[in-house]
Amino acid sequence: MTDFDRLINEVFPGVVVRKDLVKEVKGNAIVPTYVLEYLLGQYCATDDEASIEGGIDTVRKILAEHYVHRNEANSVRAEIHERGQKKVIDKIAVDFNDKKDCYEASFSNLGITKVPVLSDTVKKHPKLLSYGVWCIATVSYTFSEESGSSPWRIEALKPIQMSSFDFAEFLEKRKSFDTDQWIDLILQTIGINPEMFSKRMKFMHLARLIPFCERNFNTIELGPKGTGKSHIYSEFSPHGMLLSGGEVTVPKLFVNNGNGKLGLVGYWDCIAFDEFAGKEKKSDKALVDILKNYMANKSFSRGVETLNAEASLVFEGNTQHNVPYMLKHSDLCEELPKAYHDSAYLDRIHCFVPGWEFENLRTEMFATGYGFVVDYLAEMLRYMRDLDYTGNYKKWFSLDDSLSTRDKDGVNKTFSGLMKILYPSGECTKEQVQELLESALEGRKRVKDQILRIDSTFSKPEFKYLDIEAQKAFQIKTLEEKMYPAFYEKVSSDAMREAIAETKETVNAGNSQSPVQSASLETKPLTDVNDLKPFHLESPEGASGISFDRLFGKYLEGVSEISVQDPYLLTFIQLKNFMELLEVLARRKKPEDEVTVDLLTFKDRSEEGQYNQRTNLGQMQDEFAHQGIKLNYSFDETERIHARSITTDTGWKILIDRGLDIFLKYNTRDFFSSQVGLQEARKCRAFEITVIEYDSPKTNPS
Repeated sequence: MTDFDRLINEVFPGVVVRKDLVKEVKGNAIVPTYVLEYLLGQYCATDDEASIEGGIDTVRKILAEHYVHRNEANSVRAEIHERGQKKVIDKIAVDFNDKKDCYEASFSNLGITKVPVLSDTVKKHPKLLSYGVWCIATVSYTFSEESGSSPWRIEALKPIQMSSFDFAEFLEKRKSFDTDQWIDLILQTIGINPEMFSKRMKFMHLARLIPFCERNFNTIELGPKGTGKSHIYSEFSPHGMLLSGGEVTVPKLFVNNGNGKLGLVGYWDCIAFDEFAGKEKKSDKALVDILKNYMANKSFSRGVETLNAEASLVFEGNTQHNVPYMLKHSDLCEELPKAYHDSAYLDRIHCFVPGWEFENLRTEMFATGYGFVVDYLAEMLRYMRDLDYTGNYKKWFSLDDSLSTRDKDGVNKTFSGLMKILYPSGECTKEQVQELLESALEGRKRVKDQILRIDSTFSKPEFKYLDIEAQKAFQIKTLEEKMYPAFYEKVSSDAMREAIAETKETVNAGNSQSPVQSASLETKPLTDVNDLKPFHLESPEGASGISFDRLFGKYLEGVSEISVQDPYLLTFIQLKNFMELLEVLARRKKPEDEVTVDLLTFKDRSEEGQYNQRTNLGQMQDEFAHQGIKLNYSFDETERIHARSITTDTGWKILIDRGLDIFLKYNTRDFFSSQVGLQEARKCRAFEITVIEYDSPKTNPS
């Protein structure tokens, strides 16, 4: 166990479980994760390995003896008939039979229907009346000759969820974790390995949880297949419902006017529409209209009666094209059905989660450490639906007046949801509030920007906020806006050239008085070896399409000597980054030329690390010598150097604040992944690069 795992077990004993155990015990039992973790929490909530092994055996035995497989339903029914009764794990739904004036249950896998249910049981567990709840039930069989009566009886029934939650105790225990630790604990709880994700991506995962803790929160997520969009809503909480296929009728979702039966929005905290995208999908106009009204007003009509509900709605679907293609040819919502590719519908969305920023899930992305039994976190989030943190930023910050009421509602609800998840007490610092507010603003801005593409009648607001104390305004941009400014707004080429020109500024860089161009990746001018210019570039976290060759490859042409100063070339990936720099140099030099590379770095502190470091650098020396590159390396024994730079004898100095370590973690062992050999396919950390001129001996012999 890591120190972090020990802390989790010490602070939250009895409600945490090792996340890799779920896969180990699941086998061929097709049950939600919260069902398995409920059982694991009963028998494996400990750090004692022997107890865990015994608990795993117990859970396997329970699943083997009580979980009902569809193909074994007939034999289970026969067993109940012979034995009189049996405890089963199954999904149970209840209907009201108005002809008999009673409630009747249906067992999904066991295949029995019209089983009488006590009214008190339904009142205690009203979700049984919707689409069913996973339960542990004792079922008995007693034959009766009475016409129309069922021989099946429910002797005992217990939904698989927590029976109580102490919020005050929870808040006290939350104090044992700093913000980063708490985020990692939440991610491990939902089965994600936090070590594989940047801070920005961690926030994206947390945004998927907001519908569980914020009432009437409407969110949309569009992105490629295989990124885990539906996992949270199908496996995470017993209070959420995933509707596969994205299609549903008005009676099922809202109310059946024929029998008065309330639909899903009356029973569930969160309803997710899976596979919602699809241009050719037909839409029920009545459903679209009532859905829009519900999203805006939290209510819907039942004949002459108006009903209120608090279910949050999630719309998720797959995209067919990458982001720059969509921005150039249409908009980021192009895959929505025609009836929903509509400004009125989109204006009711509070947050747009950019699903294209998520990578396809890989084995190393799944958590192996400890996290809450998911039902514990689900109950925590459900409890906080009664809290309201929408105004907790207002003592420090204010939103721009140009934002519409719906814009502000979207920002406020997203902010409130994030605060509940990260700071459930409602208390945090100004800097922490600012981080949440910027994330909330970006989520709503992504919605509004697509609306403006679809409907020009909407006025364009300024997504800014004001620091009240400092009287300083901050402008918010989405990541795709920073990465692809040439496509983000549909403007003329003349307007684009003017916008690019406005980004230029002059700074003093050392002894150089050369102008430095500040620009985003797309507006950075293509360099020419005969007309190279100094520049400054800031890349946001999560950007892709970046490579060493694209950033500064042409500045390495014609060199005979370069010096590289990078203190941290210790890990495998850091050394691989340096090797890729040598590859760029090998591609850019003429075959007949030779180049000397002098590297200064830190020495690894462990003996094994030093051996690996020298071995890898020595191998690079041998390999690149055949390419006409002579590599010399030395270690700074004082460990006082911290600046990262690449200096050429042709008069250029390349300064990168992170050195060569600009890429987020990726799977270096997956040789069929494009990220292994193609830097442009990787996501980047936030970094800055500045290229300046200086008087080198080669350019100025005097």
